Amino acid sequence: MLRSIGNFSKSFFIKLLVAIIILPFVFWGMGDVFRGGSTNIVATVDGDKISSQEFINYVNRLNLTKNDVDNLSQTNLIERILSEFIGRKIIDKEIKDLGITISDKSLRDIIKNDKTFFKSNKFSRTEYEKFLLKSNLSAPLFERNVAEQEKKRQLLSFLASGITVPHFLVKSEFNKENQSKTIKYINLDKIYRNYTPAKKDIDEVFKKNKDLFVQTFKSISFVKLDPIKLIGKDEFNETFFNTINDIENLTLDGSGIDSIIKEYGLILIKSPELNINKIDKSGKKYEKINDELFKIIFNMKKNQVPNVINFQNEYFLAEITKIEKIKKNIDDKNVINMIESQLMLKNKLETNSKISQEIISKKFNLERMKNYAKENNVLIENMVIGDLKNNKNFNEKIIKEIFLMKDGELNLISDNLLKDNYIIYAEKTLYKDFSRKNKDYEKYKSKAKLNFSQEIYSVYDKEVNKKYKIKINQKTIDRIKNSL
Repeated sequence: MLRSIGNFSKSFFIKLLVAIIILPFVFWGMGDVFRGGSTNIVATVDGDKISSQEFINYVNRLNLTKNDVDNLSQTNLIERILSEFIGRKIIDKEIKDLGITISDKSLRDIIKNDKTFFKSNKFSRTEYEKFLLKSNLSAPLFERNVAEQEKKRQLLSFLASGITVPHFLVKSEFNKENQSKTIKYINLDKIYRNYTPAKKDIDEVFKKNKDLFVQTFKSISFVKLDPIKLIGKDEFNETFFNTINDIENLTLDGSGIDSIIKEYGLILIKSPELNINKIDKSGKKYEKINDELFKIIFNMKKNQVPNVINFQNEYFLAEITKIEKIKKNIDDKNVINMIESQLMLKNKLETNSKISQEIISKKFNLERMKNYAKENNVLIENMVIGDLKNNKNFNEKIIKEIFLMKDGELNLISDNLLKDNYIIYAEKTLYKDFSRKNKDYEKYKSKAKLNFSQEIYSVYDKEVNKKYKIKINQKTIDRIKNSL
């Protein structure tokens, strides 16, 4: 599997399966967003082919937001949707391989026990029929969907069946959230804020990376594909979409924008050289195109290759006609700010890494922590943390990591973006009483069982990814993305 898809498909099988079964029934409600063009193979799953038309039909059934649709060609959402589609195919194959079925009686029982269709505390055929009518569904289609969902539920249950969670694991889950932790800590960000990159370091970074500090200017050509101009009617009907499809196929076959507009009698608009903010070289802003639409065109990957773009339910044909990159100099404030940010982040990474290595090698102990505070003119602060959520000093993620520390343990804890960085010393931990009589026992038992199940799911997930051979046709994916 190609990396672009593999990044999303790894460990995705179980996540998708869980997501499917926790939703009662899914009904799509958006109409066609994309039109199918030439038929190509998007992917194969164990030899079974997925056509571009089949995939586009799937995308059209998704509840995509307007923003999703407008930015599909510029994001990795297409890859993620394809990964999900492949995941569903794999789930269906697993259900078939394992011989999971559902009887007519079981199906009837599921529907009759669904409170959606209850009236006066019992199943009502009338309520059921009303639901089908309102949802624009036939009974056979709805019942087939319920049956398929139940099979997926049985698959997940099959994997985790028979799990008995011992009391010590339940208690361990309880202790993760219910304890009082006395700590000493240094807020490293008080030190990092005092760091100012030296001018020589800024100059050195600029000198080594001159080619990266450029401003890109692009000239674009575009035309609105208006139904009046294309078919003589102000209607987004089948004839119009067929014409859009024809134009898209012309672009895929190598036709240039000039020949296309000539064939359809359209007038092309050409812009001067502009940067990403629609500013020309003289500093004047270009106003003949919407800002968001311009960014979509500006970020098109290919030069001098026309693309059909769906923007806010309007269609445009556009291409980049010229690209020029102008190098910036060291006096540019944006360049200086960018380099300073990079150097400040580099300082955090290097310092955190050094401290972490010293902690691992036992060189950074409590005594070294005291000396480090003196060297950097910061205080070692003391705190008792008794609540997972209500804390002004630390966010919940950091507190969870603190709660996992053992007494006498010293650690460096950061958030994902290195915004918050702390050296923590766990001094003392007090746990609350916990027994099977605790009112929240079942809650923590469920958490423990879930974590235990996840271990099983993880192993199974890896095996499933090995079991099925998946091939991706990246060229077809790129065509779909570039045609949006």
